[in-house]
Amino acid sequence: MSDAPAVVQILEGVRATRLLDDAPVCVALVSGGRDSVCLLDVLVTLLGSGQVSALHVNYGLRGAASDGDEEHVRAVCERLGVPLRVERASAPPAAGNLQGWARQLRYGAAQRLAEPSGALVATGHTASDQAETILYRLAASPGRRALLGMPARDGNLIRPLLGLDREQTTAYCLARGLPWREDASNGEPRFARGRVRHDLLVSLRSIHPAAEANVLRTAELLRDEAHVLDRIVDEFLAGRAAVPLAELRDLEPPLARLVLVRLAENAGSGYVPGAARRLDEFEALARAGGSGTLDVGGAVRAVVEYGVLRFELATGDRLPEEVALSVPGEARFGEWTLTAELRTAMADEALAQRRGDGAVAVLDADRLELDSLRVRSWRAGDSIRPIGLDGRSKSVADLFTDRRLPRAVRALTPIVVCGEEVLWVAPLATAHRVRVTPQTRHVALIAAVTAAVPGR
Repeated sequence: MSDAPAVVQILEGVRATRLLDDAPVCVALVSGGRDSVCLLDVLVTLLGSGQVSALHVNYGLRGAASDGDEEHVRAVCERLGVPLRVERASAPPAAGNLQGWARQLRYGAAQRLAEPSGALVATGHTASDQAETILYRLAASPGRRALLGMPARDGNLIRPLLGLDREQTTAYCLARGLPWREDASNGEPRFARGRVRHDLLVSLRSIHPAAEANVLRTAELLRDEAHVLDRIVDEFLAGRAAVPLAELRDLEPPLARLVLVRLAENAGSGYVPGAARRLDEFEALARAGGSGTLDVGGAVRAVVEYGVLRFELATGDRLPEEVALSVPGEARFGEWTLTAELRTAMADEALAQRRGDGAVAVLDADRLELDSLRVRSWRAGDSIRPIGLDGRSKSVADLFTDRRLPRAVRALTPIVVCGEEVLWVAPLATAHRVRVTPQTRHVALIAAVTAAVPGR
């Protein structure tokens, strides 16, 4: 291994994050650019090639250049002794957010690849990306969340290079003799991120040479302060999903705004900054008496019932009714059909039944109450202990956000439960407690197929 200063600096910086301390295996997202190539080499150096795999998504958006990126990543992985999985995208949407589509595609593929082994998913985001993200969000989305940036860890997603800038990853690749590919579309002015990188940041540096560093330091301070504010909100809510408006009126206005946003985002599993400005309107609904509703954005609506405020997902459709799921048996949940089978199988045979899109859950039947399974919609407060988080809990709302599930379909997504325990969020996550192990002898296979749910 090279002991060039650039290499030593990055390796020491990544070790210091401790993000890899509990990473027995890791899936690296590798585009072929300098940051992702640097990431892959760092992971192999620190964990060993046997503990690392790579994922490359060929979106096919740049013709021969996209195929060249794929071949380049294959060559890098072969050189480093890393197994590679390539996903090839179908045609992109004719309209809408192209970058959002690509992001959803790669993160979904990464989670499906990581889940069976409990791997962490690593991206090559750097401090340069962080500064661009903060500036873009500041311009596009009001509220303090815009200034918090990307976390170094979010569930099983890690960003080991987040404390390093693009110049450092460039120096690392040069020192290690690692070639990379340049994506010309990164500089195209039709993408907002490209305009931030090549226009806005350049202008800010002309005002002050430390502009980028100052943006990052500000975000770091605000993240520390956000933890304190979140604890205060937690203490006030004490697990409640509904609050009397009289209590909100007694709060200082900044705290009342934070409470409103938290309640709204818990309902919509995403940030709903518009809720913070609507307290007067909620109170007007209460004065009218009885019940009233008000859309607040983000596919979320406020519901005021006899002076008590709550939020719910505004799907525009009646939510599917909760149904029982027999094993073996079949259940209809909205546009979904869930089919359950019971088989005698060893662990390897059972896991071979999984599908790449996650639409078949493989559960240890001996750990299930087979006559007590039900299928229902997501509820505020739902959480799951998914495979891959070492038994740690994750809210279903955060799971939806991580997987970029469109808000319009979140409440229509089937969740298999036993009592209040979430066992499977189709097709996103399986509970760690009912995972298949070497001791498994009987398995329940649950397949979920949807006829037509918008956004799928």
